[in-house]
Amino acid sequence: MSRPGSLTALITDITSLDVDAIVNAANTELAPGGGVCGAIHRAAGLELAAACALVRPCPTGEARLTPGFRLKARHVIHAVGPIWHGGHAGEEALLASAYRNSLALAQAAGLRSVAFPGISTGIYGYPISRATEVAVRTVREAVRDPGSLAEVIFACFSQELLAAYAASGVRTAPLA
Repeated sequence: MSRPGSLTALITDITSLDVDAIVNAANTELAPGGGVCGAIHRAAGLELAAACALVRPCPTGEARLTPGFRLKARHVIHAVGPIWHGGHAGEEALLASAYRNSLALAQAAGLRSVAFPGISTGIYGYPISRATEVAVRTVREAVRDPGSLAEVIFACFSQELLAAYAASGVRTAPLA
């Protein structure tokens, strides 16, 4: 485990990480979808969709917690980020809220390590550099408090996303 409150970005398959929780870039119905959401549902098994049905809907900017089932991660935090509409529809506040609410659930459950994907940077179209700035700022604010998470990993799907986290001052690591 890294030093308390450490942030690391790496190119990896988020479903393979052995952490307390991985975050799913979810839709408001918490239904299996494409991209990282679909990969998480496939890796966790059908039980994940059944657990999601019990805690949905999840409005944009909010998060829900379920078990990880067949994943190495013991939990999945389902966070709903905003669809990009040009930056004038409250997207930044909603994205920050999705990160804050995910971290609050993790902390309330006593979790010590969490891995985030690039929430809203896929099909939702949020510009990568802007999304990573929001993610890093929000996470840094949250992990300052004593008793907060020991480790946050930003699981990147591309070199472009990894470079954006590095530009935001996050330590990068070799491929996991």
